[in-house]
Amino acid sequence: MGSAWLQFIASGLTAGAIYALVALGFSIIYNASGAINFAQGEFVMIGGMSAVTLLALGLPLWLALPLAVLASVLVALIIEKLAIEPARHAGTVTLIIITIGVALFLRGLAQLVWGKGVHRLPSFSSEQPIEWLGATLLPQSLWVMGGAALAVVALSAFYGHTLLGKAMRATSYNRVAAQLVGINTRGVLFASFGLAAGLGALGGVLIAPIAFTSYDAGIMLGLKGFAAAMLGGLGSFAGAVLGGLVLGLLEGLGAGLVSSAYKDAIAFVVILLVLFLMPQGLLGGRGSERV
Repeated sequence: MGSAWLQFIASGLTAGAIYALVALGFSIIYNASGAINFAQGEFVMIGGMSAVTLLALGLPLWLALPLAVLASVLVALIIEKLAIEPARHAGTVTLIIITIGVALFLRGLAQLVWGKGVHRLPSFSSEQPIEWLGATLLPQSLWVMGGAALAVVALSAFYGHTLLGKAMRATSYNRVAAQLVGINTRGVLFASFGLAAGLGALGGVLIAPIAFTSYDAGIMLGLKGFAAAMLGGLGSFAGAVLGGLVLGLLEGLGAGLVSSAYKDAIAFVVILLVLFLMPQGLLGGRGSERV
């Protein structure tokens, strides 16, 4: 039974690492604009599908992956310029509706470009499972957890030690005060969209060798990332990471101990419980009254 528990936990942490990256994207956009970007899951999909295309064109894996992330970032910046910036004076609800429209547009476009087929990236290293204390772990799972951990460390360093990162952090605390001291809050929102898309795309390329990818892969990953952000506290970066890992563990344990049929329902149950019982999340979101 002990090995089974380890198996459930390993599976949960692998999924939780991806949810954490998606949740971080939600928190970044929320802090910059006060809105929830429901197109975040589509950038996860674009990252994975772009990597598949670039590999099919003959590029090596080490080059295809960063280019796929860059492609997702460029799409996000174009979307921000064409759809979000013209509505910069609109209310929060309007911005949320725009992001839903963007998600539908990107999903439809992806279906035209890549079709309805399911695609898979090759593993980054060996596909031979690793056995540990009776549990088996795919090497790609280590890539997922390690890549997510490095991304979180890099994000922390970016916010703490770069001028743009500090401007983003100041804007998240008080947008008006940031404007008064000369921070270009429009530029902050523009950069935030690119950064959030990059994190989502990273999650997309990391998980594609395990979970595969398709034109609609971003729907569920986006919803689960949102659930993780809500659970940790919308707007809190530490909360996004914690919420992602907790949600992943709940899914892993729920699928193993109850039934895998209820795996996807756990995220929706989490959203409802958070809204009813602790709307501030586990670590307390920033400015949640604006939602």
